[in-house]
Amino acid sequence: MIGRAMARVLVVEDDDTVREVVMAHLRRGGHRVIDARSGEDALDVVADRAAPDVAVVDLGLPEMDGFTLVDELRFLPDCEDLPVVFLSGHVEEQYVSAGRRLGAVYLTKPFVAAALLDAIDRSLPEPVW
Repeated sequence: MIGRAMARVLVVEDDDTVREVVMAHLRRGGHRVIDARSGEDALDVVADRAAPDVAVVDLGLPEMDGFTLVDELRFLPDCEDLPVVFLSGHVEEQYVSAGRRLGAVYLTKPFVAAALLDAIDRSLPEPVW
């Protein structure tokens, strides 16, 4: 079982600046980070490496939206119950509700680093001692 401050986090964000900021906050929070710029890139990264412990996903991705990506990721081995944190500029209720129906935490941009780190921690399973 992983420690809550040592998660392997997949960050899927097409905006280079936002992706770099998210990754910097996660690394300062003690997490290991892998990144992708699109849904297709994310699927390739996960297929080539071990499944992440949690994914931070933007909704407005090229090629496929974040909801579709999460559906696709959850078909991959060891990703069936992948915890997800959506980080999106979409603040409309239909997006928030759709994200929550997928069992995800939904945060809006601009985001507060402490809220993102808390969402990651809450998404991870409790450590077994």
